[in-house]
Amino acid sequence: MVDAYHHCPSSSSDEDDESVEEEEEKEEEADEDCLPLPRPLHWTGLSDSMKGLLAALLGGGVPAGFVPLFTRIAHESAHLPPLEVLFGRCLLHLLVSAAVPCLRRSSAGQPSFGPRAAWPRLLTHAVVNLLSVGCAYSSFTLVPAGNASAVRKGASTLGSVLLALCLGSGPLSCYDCVGLLGSLLGLLVIVLPDLLLSAHSSASTADLFGYALASLGGLALALGLVIFRTFSHPGRFQGAVFSFGALGALICGPAFTLQEPVWPRGPLAWACLVAVACLALAAFLSSNYAVTKAHPALVCALLHSEVVVSMSLQYAMLGEPVTSFDILGAGVIVGSIAVISAQNFSCDPRPPSEKLSC
Repeated sequence: MVDAYHHCPSSSSDEDDESVEEEEEKEEEADEDCLPLPRPLHWTGLSDSMKGLLAALLGGGVPAGFVPLFTRIAHESAHLPPLEVLFGRCLLHLLVSAAVPCLRRSSAGQPSFGPRAAWPRLLTHAVVNLLSVGCAYSSFTLVPAGNASAVRKGASTLGSVLLALCLGSGPLSCYDCVGLLGSLLGLLVIVLPDLLLSAHSSASTADLFGYALASLGGLALALGLVIFRTFSHPGRFQGAVFSFGALGALICGPAFTLQEPVWPRGPLAWACLVAVACLALAAFLSSNYAVTKAHPALVCALLHSEVVVSMSLQYAMLGEPVTSFDILGAGVIVGSIAVISAQNFSCDPRPPSEKLSC
């Protein structure tokens, strides 16, 4: 604080009355020059809403865009079912929750998972997220990854908007509404031509089932984000990671008895399995952090970046065709994300400068 101000002269109280008055006049003139130096803006200077949107975009949407690619490669190379991919992710959640002091008692005597009153909601959050992830992984193996991601994100955005209206999560500006409508329009441009083509060509039951699973996964994702938004205790992230991993392992473990286990064969399958688990964990934490800072509907809109990343990867790595509608829809999504980010790009107000006594 002292470095941010110029040197201020000190007064002397040992002089006579005239010298004291002269010194006071000099001090008043010097106080006018004691102005704070300008400070550069850092990440901590951004508003909470902008922090949440950046976390959703860079930590939630972009890493999640790689998940469909690695899930599809693991399924085609080693015939890994979605259940085993989900089980691998749950094991990573358990390892991460064991690496941090989850069972450490807080200063108030409460466990790090939060108060006992919040445990039922924590369990519900884990069940909803398991349903969302399971439906998503299954849809990636049935329909093109880009279309599955688009349907899932569109359903999550519509679900989050409806839940926000019902629960009163806060008003949205006109620019935010334009960005939400634009992102949904981009998803429709991507998915609608394929759906119409499938309807005319009598689509298979597997395709229809894949799109239905993607829609159900999107609705579950929106519900999970809204539930996590209600948590306020410090251990909400640790509790969410542990509950997801523990409940998923308990469900996926006995489910292996219903089918013949398929172990990953070769380094490619193992690498894809580890990549899916790590990237999905990063997206899980980032999206949950984002929803505590920003409006859930805006968070879901910025998670649409997953569709753009997934569609680009499916064209570059899997050789799946990308039509002009896909490119147009991706451009609309990117423009909508830019509108929402520009509208919410603001910084916290600088705290009022404290006056130094010279």
